[in-house]
Amino acid sequence: MTSALAEEFRAVMAGVATPVSVVTTLTDGRPHGTTVSAFASLSMTPPMVLVSLDRGSELLARLTIGSVFGVNVLGSDQAPLALAFARKGADKFTGVDWAVDSGAPRLAGSPGWLACTVAQLVDGGDHVVVLGEVRAAGTDAGAPLTYHAHLRHARCRRLTAAVSGGGPGRAAP
Repeated sequence: MTSALAEEFRAVMAGVATPVSVVTTLTDGRPHGTTVSAFASLSMTPPMVLVSLDRGSELLARLTIGSVFGVNVLGSDQAPLALAFARKGADKFTGVDWAVDSGAPRLAGSPGWLACTVAQLVDGGDHVVVLGEVRAAGTDAGAPLTYHAHLRHARCRRLTAAVSGGGPGRAAP
C-alpha cells in the first residue's frame, strides 16, 4: 500500500463512528481484557458477532476455538475503562467492578453485554477476526461510548492527562 493510500484510508476510517467495547476472557480463573473499536453484529441466525484483535494482542493469545469471551459495550461514562483496558499489562482489572457471567468477565455498568464462544479465527492482515456465537446477552440503561477521531482525540488527551497527573489541558508524558 502506498503511503498516500494509507493516509487516505486512515482518514476515511477516522470518520466512521464505532462502538467502544472491552473484550474479556478467563484463563485459569484470571480475567483478561482489551479495548476494541472493531466489533460488529455478524448474523441473527445463529446470533454471531465479529471482533478484530491485533495479532500481538495478549487477549488473542488466550482465545481458541470453543473458548468463551465476553463483549462489554461500554457506556458513554466509561471512557476511563476504555483507556485502562487499552494499555498493556496484567493488572487491568485492579479496582474494576466485574463478575463472571456465562463464563466470561462482565464489567459493571456496561449498557451492552454478550457472552460468546469462539467459532472461528480468520486471518485479516495485521489482525485476526474472531467470530463468536452468542451464548447470552444483556442490556442496561445508558448510551454507548463511541470512537470518532475528531471527538476522541481531545477527550482522550484530557482523560490521559487526568489519569497520569498531567492536569487539564496538558498532554500526559
